[in-house]
Amino acid sequence: MKHLLFLFLLLQVSPQAYAACDEYVVLLHGLARTSRSMEELEGAFSSEGYRVVNIDYSSREYGINELARIVREEIVSKTQDAEKIHFVTHSMGGIIVRYIQKNDPLPDIGRVVMLSPPNHGSEVVDLLGDTWPFELINGPAGKELGTDEKGLPYSLGRVDFETGIITGDRSFNWINSLIIPGKDDGKVSLNSAKVEGMTDFLVLHVSHTFIMTDNNAIMNCLYFIKNGGFKHPSGGD
Repeated sequence: MKHLLFLFLLLQVSPQAYAACDEYVVLLHGLARTSRSMEELEGAFSSEGYRVVNIDYSSREYGINELARIVREEIVSKTQDAEKIHFVTHSMGGIIVRYIQKNDPLPDIGRVVMLSPPNHGSEVVDLLGDTWPFELINGPAGKELGTDEKGLPYSLGRVDFETGIITGDRSFNWINSLIIPGKDDGKVSLNSAKVEGMTDFLVLHVSHTFIMTDNNAIMNCLYFIKNGGFKHPSGGD
């Protein structure tokens, strides 16, 4: 009877879930957010059989160097049996992955999807980064995301891992959009989201704040991690 029950339970596991059981997906939220902002992505990847680590880190307390150290230690402690470690990041989370892979790379990194990453910094930081309201809201890490050679993103260079980038062209912050040249998502321009060495690039009609909960974005995150490219659907929110 026990053998029959085991066989029944085994048959309930989808082929995708069984194949992905040794692959982790690490989720990294953005600046001034928490892991709760990535919960819909967590549910989507868990349902496909991936082992998900949704990391919560104090994004406003430290600079990016220290945040990367803290995040890397947690990743290593929670993925010791991983065959591959994939990432889905939002905003500054992508910069943290790039920093880790440049300075203390994870050997088992798989595919990475970055949602609205400031890969070339943000003009908003250039203009407002030295003001006390900006620092109060964004902390020391936020001040490091300028667009010039003093900004940390400038020093990270090209990516050498499979990277898909999804960004938005919808803004609810007209003040920021007046500062940012070209199309933007309210925080980051389309051009700033790109990075040399990326595998694929997709623009959806979504905003920076809500891109991680957009159905098209979530579907394309899943598709890229599985296949190494996006489906490039039309539509948005």
